[in-house]
Amino acid sequence: MTRTLSDAERDAWLRLKLTPGVGDAGARKLLAAFGLPPALFAQPRAALAAVVGPALAERLLAEPEGWRELCERTRRWLDGDTRRQLLTLGDPDYPAELLQIEDPPLLLHLEGDPAALRHPLRLAMVGSRNPTAQGAEHARQFARALAEAGACIVSGLALGIDGAAHEGALEAGGCTVAVVGTGLDQVYPKKHQALAQRIAAQGALISEYLLGTPPLAPNFPRRNRLISGLSQGVLVVEAALQSGSLITARQAAEQGREVFAIPGSIHSPQSRGCHALIRQGAKLVESAADILEELRTQVPATATGQDQEPSGLTDPPGAAPGKHPVPDDPLLRVLGFEPCGLDALQARCGLDLPTLQARLLELEFDGWVARLPGGVYQRRARG
Repeated sequence: MTRTLSDAERDAWLRLKLTPGVGDAGARKLLAAFGLPPALFAQPRAALAAVVGPALAERLLAEPEGWRELCERTRRWLDGDTRRQLLTLGDPDYPAELLQIEDPPLLLHLEGDPAALRHPLRLAMVGSRNPTAQGAEHARQFARALAEAGACIVSGLALGIDGAAHEGALEAGGCTVAVVGTGLDQVYPKKHQALAQRIAAQGALISEYLLGTPPLAPNFPRRNRLISGLSQGVLVVEAALQSGSLITARQAAEQGREVFAIPGSIHSPQSRGCHALIRQGAKLVESAADILEELRTQVPATATGQDQEPSGLTDPPGAAPGKHPVPDDPLLRVLGFEPCGLDALQARCGLDLPTLQARLLELEFDGWVARLPGGVYQRRARG
């Protein structure tokens, strides 16, 4: 159970975090030398200087700018919802896996259920913020199937693959954790406000950043180490070669986590990152069962509370028997899963243009076809 910090203890942790120049690594060094922050700040200048040097010792003895305002802001935030907590390195609820990574955060702000961070089977899902329709559907389907099988889905609340993965887990009634790159008193992107509230109700939101921290570009790649660090494996759904998702995959490999990737079209730039990972040794996956087969060698099946896999788990995305049987439609057969322009599709099927457009519209309304930018169409898998 989480140890409740006294006001003085919490304020001391915030002061240590806010002191300029110390950083999390320096803070850990000080904690190792002097114990918890209240004891640290009671040390004389000479003792502090012996550990971090005279310049930092001087800063530690001075009250950091904005500290009192931050303490009050944090107190009000914590008082605003019983699901909110501040986890410190000294807290028994601090995730043990993060203590093993190279740079564990000094503090974690949490909204939701801290038990989500101790879920026995956690898989991170990451990918493009601008996925193809098929990529977003894969993310949702995989997350739903994995959550039904007892896994907790960890992602970053970003647009695209992250949001689809969280949605899939929530649709299954499962657990999901969002590791965000801002203070927890604001949601980025703003359009995920409602999604964030649902995640807090069914899992947890966490952040290493102090309240009031806006969405700053350098913070998002940095938080990726927590996404991988909290998980037993990372699934990259769709990613370009320069995607931040590849940073998460690299960090996962460095942390000794499993790396999985879904292959895609050889013509799609959004698939090249996944193909590169597969060439480098990531496990190619076509179904949720491929991932569970690997992860359940690390976690006993009984730990997840799931003795049987849900129906359709071993089928590739799009098959999902018993849910949405694929219509035996000649147009779907010739369209395939590669993006296709209208002229090329007309040449394949032989239909006149008005008839073809009408059929595509019907299939789009039924959810079997996606219209992509530039007048391109793609068949969608449905679960």
